[in-house]
Amino acid sequence: MCGIVGYIGKREAYPILIKGLKRLEYRGYDSAGVALISNSGDLNVYKAKGKVSDLERSTEAKDVSGHIGIAHTRWATHGEPKTPIPITRHRAIWR
Repeated sequence: MCGIVGYIGKREAYPILIKGLKRLEYRGYDSAGVALISNSGDLNVYKAKGKVSDLERSTEAKDVSGHIGIAHTRWATHGEPKTPIPITRHRAIWR
């Protein structure tokens, strides 16, 4: 079972997305990830095996700025748990 949360708005997206993922924790999952369009226009994608708190720890020194983002929890239904969201970084123009 997976859960997805998204945000577009005037506030910073990352704290809102993390709060949304925490509200989905009861569903069970083995990994989590977040993708954000930063204030400088870069697409930043962060993924972590484990709980949302593991994702938070892995992004402590990263650029989590931005007002647009999507976050995802994943429960492996086949095979070993892997990192979440099949989002890859591509060069893009967001302006």
